[in-house]
Amino acid sequence: MVHTTRIPPAEITGVKGALLKRMIGKKLGRVPTAVGVYWHNPRVLFASFGIGGKVQKWDACDEGLKSFAHMAVASLIGCSWCLDFNYFESRNKGLDVDKAREIPRWREADVFTPLERDVLEYAEAMSQTPPTVTDELVDRLHAALGPAALVELTSVIAFANMSTRGNVALGIESDGFAAACGLKPMAARPAVASAA
Repeated sequence: MVHTTRIPPAEITGVKGALLKRMIGKKLGRVPTAVGVYWHNPRVLFASFGIGGKVQKWDACDEGLKSFAHMAVASLIGCSWCLDFNYFESRNKGLDVDKAREIPRWREADVFTPLERDVLEYAEAMSQTPPTVTDELVDRLHAALGPAALVELTSVIAFANMSTRGNVALGIESDGFAAACGLKPMAARPAVASAA
């Protein structure tokens, strides 16, 4: 997939670069454009990978809820890369891809449970500037998930904001992973009326 980023991807070179390309190529089939963009500062790239790797190992909260939350952030912020990649990963992790594809229009879709709706609302509320999280929403999530899972979910959403906002700012767009494995296109996010 060809697109233009705001900073052209760097050539990934050197021993670390060769190992990185090999490792990512084995896992994904190709090296995402984002890796080349972030290769301009390998310390930032590897720190981001490190944080992301740790986030993926957390297990107090349901994997599907965390994945849906990340996708809700990506849809709200407009990060087509994160939305596409997490949809692709939903399939790879055996999550409900029919629900995953509906994340951009979750309020209109009838496939989500009340808990999933609360998680999606929480992800969007945390992603607003300023955040619009309510005590009532946190109370519902705390009662349903428990404190450890809620803290984990909150941290996953915070990480999703870091990665999605960085990708959007740098012009990093979808690499087409979901389409490459035959997943149906994502549902479109409904247009929001202008406040002007």
